[in-house]
Formats: sequence, structure tokens, C-alpha cells
Amino acid sequence: MLTVKKEGILLEKTRRGFENEAVFNPAAVRVDDDVHLFYRAVREGNYSSVGHCKLEGPLKVVERKKKPILFPERKYEAQGIEDPRITKIEDTYYLTYSAYDRVNVLGAVATTTNLKTFKKLKIITPKFTYREYKHFIECCNGISEKYLYHYKIFKEHGLGRELSRKLYVWDKNLMFFPKKINGKFALLHRIHPGIQIVFFDDFRELTNDFWEDYMMNLENHIVMDPKLAHESSHIGGGCPPIETKEGWVIIYHAAEDTPHGFIYHASAALLDLKNPKKELARLPHPLISPTYKWEKEGIVNNIIFPSGAVVFDNKLYIYYGAADMRVAVASVNMDELIKALVQSK
Repeated sequence: MLTVKKEGILLEKTRRGFENEAVFNPAAVRVDDDVHLFYRAVREGNYSSVGHCKLEGPLKVVERKKKPILFPERKYEAQGIEDPRITKIEDTYYLTYSAYDRVNVLGAVATTTNLKTFKKLKIITPKFTYREYKHFIECCNGISEKYLYHYKIFKEHGLGRELSRKLYVWDKNLMFFPKKINGKFALLHRIHPGIQIVFFDDFRELTNDFWEDYMMNLENHIVMDPKLAHESSHIGGGCPPIETKEGWVIIYHAAEDTPHGFIYHASAALLDLKNPKKELARLPHPLISPTYKWEKEGIVNNIIFPSGAVVFDNKLYIYYGAADMRVAVASVNMDELIKALVQSK
């Protein structure tokens, strides 16, 4: 039987200026017996930066930085650096994040070799208006109508000029696989409502021409679309993929549309090792759902948002944002999780 243990709240906001509103949605990476968390820190005015703390083992906080390790410096991240994920590939750590400029949310990346100093690269996701995007995906066959959800919503709200001039397709939840696949970087990302994958050799490849061709063949890049009851609105990548003998385990978030608003769950899926575009299985039910008051009530209610995971002693520790307010952690036995996934094929 699959049993998930909620280990409780790990981090709360402080009085420090950069995190006096909330802390949540942490990236996580294990280094020897320590875990480094890079969490979204929000100050008054909804400005986000990235804080850093170190854990001894999976649960004990032993160090917490008094200043953000990453903060907005460029125009495209003027309102904040949000929802980081981190993955080590060979000798380099790749920290992906959502860059928010008050209007657009686009995917960016920073690199480091020491987890102390980061070099920001550029926006790596497509930069197309919703009208351009609509034109591209009209070439796709059999794609869900939900891929035009935001286009229709913005148009209904009278944002025609913004659609054509400055409102770009939101692309979020970037997560690298921890090794190259067939010699290429493999990156999961989320254009509403599903999870897509892109392969590339070098960041310089990610030009407008590259993404235009990608969009016109978007149906070939979709890894997962929402299909279950607890995914009735949309899904998105959560924790970077974990390699196992049975396949890549991914923990993702699933948004359920209910009469009382969205409920965000954490769930799990299994992707093929050699071809991670191929979904092997997904749990037919949520892995973690909001049950405690501190998960149900916060800046945004009823939110479980997984964004980092590590393994200790065959136990998977999942770090998540609770109600967009605090950092919490849950654990599950890896063998039990994989067994449940295999059984749900």
C-alpha cells in the first residue's frame, strides 16, 4: 500500500525584507548528506527573489542565508524570480525559474558550479504573442482546445491590443533531466494545460526560428496532458525527473477545477528511460492533497505545489509550497511509489 507521510512545515517567512510576505516552492538538490533548498521568497508588493538554506539530512535546517542568492536585475524579471528548480548535469547545476515582469511569465536559467555564485543566461522559452501562438498551433492535428485557453480568456477580457503587441505566451515550470539523453539536453516545460519536452544541443539553438518550428509541431512534443478528475484544469512539472530502473519518476502538480476554486495536488508519473516523451504510467489519484489548515489557508488557498525532491535511504522527500505561504515536506517509500506506478500502467 502506498503511504505518504507529511513531515510538516520546514520554512516560514521571516522579518527579513526579502521574505517578509511568504516563502514557498523550493528547488532542492542533495550534495553528499546535505540538501540545499533554493526557495521563492516574497516581500511586500509581491516581489520575488530566491532564498537559500541548507539542511543536514532531509529535514534539519542548519543554515539559512540572510540575503537572497538571486534577485531581479533585468527588465524581464522586474517583478520577480519565481518557482526555481535545480538539476545537476555533469559538473554544472542548472537553476531554472519563471521570470515575471508584471505582464509576462517566461522561462529563464542560471548556472553555477558551487551553489554560491550564479551566472544568469537568458530567457530560453519562446517569445511569441498569443496571436502568433494561435496561428502556429492551428497547424497541429488533434491538439486539445485547452491549448488556446489563455488566448480566449484574454480576448474575452478585451485585451486585443495586448494580445498583438506585448502579451506573450506564458511558459513555466522548467525542469532539466539530470543527464543528457542521446547527447542532448532534455527539458520539460509547461505551456497550458500540459507538459511538453524539448531537446537541444546548445542554448544558442533556442532561437525564434527554432521555437516557431517547435510550435507548429507542438503535438509531437507533448509528454502529458490532463486527463484525470484531479487534473480537470491543467497540470505542470513539479520536481526534476528521478532516474530509476523502471523509468523516470516525475512528481508534478495537478490543478482540479471545483465549484469552490482550484485545488492543487501533487501526483506522480513514470516516463520511458530512453524516450521520456513516452508516458508509461501515472497514478490514478493524487499523491499529496491539501488536508491541513496550513495547506488549505494562505495567500492562495488549497495549494500543494511540489518543486524539489531528493532520495535518502530509499525514501523520496518531496519539498512543496503550501498555500503559497510556506515550505513543507512529505516522504514516500520509493519502492512503494514505483510499484504503485507500475500497477497503474
